[in-house]
Parts: sequence; C-alpha cells; structure tokens
Amino acid sequence: MNMQIGAMAPQVPRSLEAAGLPMVMMRDIALKTIFRMNARLVSEVARATCLPVNVAQELVDLLRGQKLIEAMGTLTGPGASAEMPYQLTEAGRARALDALAQSEYFGAMPVPLADYREQVARQSVRNLTMTRDRLQAAMGHLVLPPGLIGQLGPAIGAGRSILMYGPPGNGKSSISNGIRAALGDLVYVPRALEYGGQVITVYDPIIHASIEDAPEDPNALRRSTTRFDTRYVRCERPTVVTGGELSLDMLDLVYNPVARTYQAPLQLKATGGVFIVDDLGRQAEPPQKLVNRWIVPLEENRDILALQSGEKFEVPFDTLVIFSTNFHPNEIFDQAALRRIFFKIRVDGPSQEDFLKIFALVARKKKMPLSQAALIHLLKAKYPTIGNVYANYQPVFLIDQIISICEFEGIPYQMTPELIDRAWDNMFVREGAVVR
Repeated sequence: MNMQIGAMAPQVPRSLEAAGLPMVMMRDIALKTIFRMNARLVSEVARATCLPVNVAQELVDLLRGQKLIEAMGTLTGPGASAEMPYQLTEAGRARALDALAQSEYFGAMPVPLADYREQVARQSVRNLTMTRDRLQAAMGHLVLPPGLIGQLGPAIGAGRSILMYGPPGNGKSSISNGIRAALGDLVYVPRALEYGGQVITVYDPIIHASIEDAPEDPNALRRSTTRFDTRYVRCERPTVVTGGELSLDMLDLVYNPVARTYQAPLQLKATGGVFIVDDLGRQAEPPQKLVNRWIVPLEENRDILALQSGEKFEVPFDTLVIFSTNFHPNEIFDQAALRRIFFKIRVDGPSQEDFLKIFALVARKKKMPLSQAALIHLLKAKYPTIGNVYANYQPVFLIDQIISICEFEGIPYQMTPELIDRAWDNMFVREGAVVR
C-alpha cells in the first residue's frame, strides 16, 4: 500500500488565519473544548483541537487577551510540565456555556468546505490508474468469468458509475469488495466540515479505516504530528455498502437537534472511495427514483445538500458508485436512467468447468476431501433437476452443509452421494402446499 504523504496531503495551517475559519467559531470551539475536556495546557488544547502547537498558542493568546482564560502559575513537583497552565475566567465559563447552548460541538476544528473541495481534487478517485495486474491481484480469490476483468478495469479507472446485473448468488457483492481492495491507496478524511457557520461531522470510524504512522525512529512521533493537517484522518479509501435498507433520506444531511450539528450523508462519507448499492430493486424506494436522486452527482461530480434553514449548497461528489441488482436493467430503469450509468456489466453464473474449480478451491480451504462419486452424483443427479444452472454461492453452501452434518453425526469430514443429497435438500425450498 502506498503510504504517501506528499502532494496529496492537506497542508498544515501555520496560523489561525490559515485555518480558514471564522475567528468567533474558533474561539467558541476552543472555549467549549477547554470546558468539556478540562484542557489546561497549550499542548492539550492543540491535541484536542487538532491544531499545531504554535497555532494553539496563538488561539490561547487570543482568549487570554479577551480575558476569557487566565494563567494559573507554573506547576511544581515531580512530573510537572514546564508549560503554563490556564483556566477559564468567569467570563470565559459563561461564554463557553452560551456557546454550548448554541452547539454542543467541541474538539477538532472543522475544515472549511472550500478547502475540502481542493483536497478532494488532489486525492480524487478519478485520478487512479487501474492496471490489469492490480485488479487481478485484488480479485485473485475469486473465479471470474472470462473477460470480466477486462470489463471492470476501464470502468474503475474512469471512476464512473457501474451497474452489475445478473442472477443472484454469483459474487456481485464480492466483486464490489474486490474493486475497493484494488483502489489500494490512502485518502484524507476531514473530522468535520464547516459551511455557513455550521459544523458537519464526516469522519466515521465505522466506515473509515484510519492508518496511523508506523514509528520509524524515536523522533517519528514528533514529526508525524506536523506532516499533514491533523484536522483530517488518513484512511484507506472508504467503502459504503447499502442494501435493501437504503432510502432517499439517508442521502441527506442528518441534523442532530440536541447537539445542533449535522452529520454527513453516506455518499459524502464515501468521498474518494466506493459507494455500493447492493440488491437494487429491494429497497422501499423504486430504483428509478433512487437513480434520479443521483443524476446530478453522477453527471456533474457535485451533490446538493440542504441545511435545516432550507439553504442549499454544493459539496464534491467524488465516489465510484456501484449498483448491483438481480433484476434485468430494463425491468427497473427507463432508458434515460440507464444512460446516466456509464458502465453496465453482466455477471453470469459459472460454467460447469468454473463451478468445479470453485468447488475444489472451497473444499481444499475447508479441509473437505473430494470424492469423484459424490461429484458425479451432484452433476448427473442433482443439477439436471434445476436445469444445470450453476451459481457461485453453491459450492460454499453445499460444503458448509456437509461439514455441519459430519460434525453432528460425529464422523470425519467426507463427501458421499448421501451427504450431497442431505446438503442439497437445504439449498432449495421444496414445492407443495404446507399442511396447516
């Protein structure tokens, strides 16, 4: 993995002005942070607000000049810091409480939306160069139909929307995850954004996998704090996966009326990475309606969000959107919607030859000995009953079933025609009326 810090890294702000935020907002966030976290030292304020120490000192000097904090005198005794500790004055405490009543947000200073747009451009998912070798390596654990890599590669390299369709159980979700792995490098995710004086939290530890600096020498920790703007978190390119639960309101800003802050919608959290809409057609919203919501973002690389006040504003849309469905596209979209989806790739079930390859791979991985008699029984007696239609999920399902049966019966792992029959019965629901 490329652990780059260079041109893609957001530059460290060297002054309060360079942080790009309204001075009143920085003052109030600092006061709330000091109040909530009992931060008394400049170094503690710097760490909590994700500002360099010299900028935090500038902020502390501002607060002191406005008589909102006061020096407590130098600490003495074992382990005492050489730093001057500070505390809130009565005026500072009153201002902190007033600021908390307006917004509970404290801690890391947000990044101005205008600055974030520039950062998104530097680390755009559309700047990636995807090669066959790189994609093949990421998909190495999958047995894919011939030609599929050749279709996926240009789609990923273009950073445009992809629709994968085909019968269920053939690895569309696994392919989507393989695409994320192929992206490979890192991006910088803001902890929070600022627009119009409002705070929008973005970094989400459930979605974003942060990458910490590996210590190279005793001085590495000191240097790492100034190598990039720590209002951002360095992360793997994110992946957001949604399925049948996806609704249109999940693509809007989420307002927290208690904290009086906003949370970024899913597609904004996925910036620089992949947004996977799995099982398209299973959502409560019609697929056509969902895609209509994406028309402007997909075509213009920008999204439009709205504040509680109704004010609308633009945010970057830099996400590889992958739609995955078991329906034929013509069943769920009109032609205008299909034109908006740049790449359309059919993912079919495996041939008998590929099915046997997958079956052998899974058996070896799960330490299940293969049996020629059992395989012949499977291919000659069972699959003709379903028209010899193979699916990629079936080898794992059948072998896991056989393993469960062997463990229940207290016998060594083995594959027999009789065990194949018992496993097969659990893969399909039998036809016929249910007696009540």
